[in-house]
Amino acid sequence: MEAVRLVQSGWSVRAVARHFGFTHSAVVKWVARAKLLHHNSQFLPTRSSRPDHHPNEIDLEIVKQILELRSERSQCAEILHHRLGTERNIVVSLSTVKRILKRYGISKYSKWKKWHQYPERPMPEKPGWLVEIDAVHEGIPAERLSAYALIDVCSRWAYAEPALAVNCRATSSFMRTAREQAPFSFKTIQTDHGSEFAKWFTKITIHDGLEHRHTRVRTPTDNAHVERFIQTLQKECLHRIPRTMEAWQKEIPEFIQYYNTERPHMGLNFKTPMEIIKAVPSY
Repeated sequence: MEAVRLVQSGWSVRAVARHFGFTHSAVVKWVARAKLLHHNSQFLPTRSSRPDHHPNEIDLEIVKQILELRSERSQCAEILHHRLGTERNIVVSLSTVKRILKRYGISKYSKWKKWHQYPERPMPEKPGWLVEIDAVHEGIPAERLSAYALIDVCSRWAYAEPALAVNCRATSSFMRTAREQAPFSFKTIQTDHGSEFAKWFTKITIHDGLEHRHTRVRTPTDNAHVERFIQTLQKECLHRIPRTMEAWQKEIPEFIQYYNTERPHMGLNFKTPMEIIKAVPSY
């Protein structure tokens, strides 16, 4: 709009173009568009560069079929996706169905859904600044055993214990036990979006003076350290002993003691977590 005003004040189009560093044809187009606006307009609306069509866009007939099925019983996207394939032989992805419903304003998010914020990930410069927690499950559902695992990203100090149940209350109890066992203070707890790390656990964490940070959805690499520790726990301990609660209660503490005080870590230049903790002042 500044370029348009200069042209209207008597500047030549080419002089304005050189002044702002744009081509003269762009200035000509701006002046033509400004004539269509109100004379008191302060800005020249920017035209979207979004293409009108995509080469791989969904056929309008398929969109029509999805909307027709939706209008019948207001069924969810998963059922619509299934019905498209079984009733009408239309092959599209589930995400496509969800995207079409959202585009036409039909799909609404639940008012009960909790939206997570993703603050900047703290740098684990000292022990306790970033502690990752996750749960591990072994066996079929009818015979499943579970355990909690925790690791400090800076020192790789780890803690684990079997769990009779995996829920927010059990997670809070595990976290408090780990804080008692740890030779340093915790500052930030990082978890995924599992039900055992839901709002109730967040409230307990904040009440205890800690910060609770969630990983991004469908991004397990955000919790890579605890995921790798769980793999080590499984290979070097759980898969070598009977899958019973008695065996886990006996062997896991012994493995944790070995892991923190004796086992060399390649990521720590073949030092142990306790050696790192003694070398780096904690929070």
